[in-house]
Amino acid sequence: MKKSDKKIAVLIPCYNEAKTIEKVVRDYKEVLPEADIYVYDNNSKDDTDKIATKAGAIVKYEYRQGKGNVIRSMFRDIDADCYLMIDGDDTYPKENAREMCDLVLEGKADMVIGDRLSSTYFQENKRPFHNFGNKLVRGLINSLFKSNIKDIMTGYRAFSYEFVKTFPVLSKGFEIETEMTIHALDKNFLLREIPVDYRDRPAGSVSKLNTYSDGLKVLKTIARLFKEYKPAIFFGLISLMFFIVSLIFGIPVFVEYFQTGLVPRFPTLIFSGFMLMVSLLSFICGLILEVVVQKHRQLFEFILINTKEKKENSK
Repeated sequence: MKKSDKKIAVLIPCYNEAKTIEKVVRDYKEVLPEADIYVYDNNSKDDTDKIATKAGAIVKYEYRQGKGNVIRSMFRDIDADCYLMIDGDDTYPKENAREMCDLVLEGKADMVIGDRLSSTYFQENKRPFHNFGNKLVRGLINSLFKSNIKDIMTGYRAFSYEFVKTFPVLSKGFEIETEMTIHALDKNFLLREIPVDYRDRPAGSVSKLNTYSDGLKVLKTIARLFKEYKPAIFFGLISLMFFIVSLIFGIPVFVEYFQTGLVPRFPTLIFSGFMLMVSLLSFICGLILEVVVQKHRQLFEFILINTKEKKENSK
């Protein structure tokens, strides 16, 4: 199939973006005239859906609140060769859209990340805690998953059909971008990053991201996914912690025993033994779960093969 015959879907999750959605739809219709522009309205109360329809978008509705819920419906409902996801707040430039889609359509990437943090984000964004949060999340994920992703939480991404149809969306809110990145790293998808200019929201447009509550959800998601994707390391660290506690309490007791032949502190010895038992159990749990995760990775490869075959048969 020629690249010109391949289908591009532009996905725009929206919640109260009446100030900007018309411009966003028109901008991406201009740079990707062959694409279908989908706006998924997430219980907006400001006529976002009507404005988007008037601008030429295909408007659909997701009544479960949260960006993760919207993306779950988008990925499930829409079939395309390339998916371009953007926010409806006019903070991402249209100029990078063609390059991002071409990387996917040419088979050079399964997910293209629009990297704001290497460009203008820290100058444009006026919320210092958002800047700190982005750096913290980036550092945690790159350390835990041995990667070098520049921008973990960007909402500007392009995806292949295979990624979209095999990605299990579990998050309900803004932590969805973190989940996407970790899934792609764990399943060895081909990732590319390109720097994109970022501009802050225009006057009158309000961010839906709560710095503290949504930031906490992102950190919880990282911890949960670290446990699920790398259980041997996760439970190994817990095992090491309990082992150290066991040594701290147990060594003095054994020193006294070898010096005097007596064990005067039985409660301390019992506590030390209990900590050692918990340490061993945690270590064994990690090993067992690591085998389960490896089996899931093997099954995922079969799912990926079946997804590719389904795509080819549908053409």
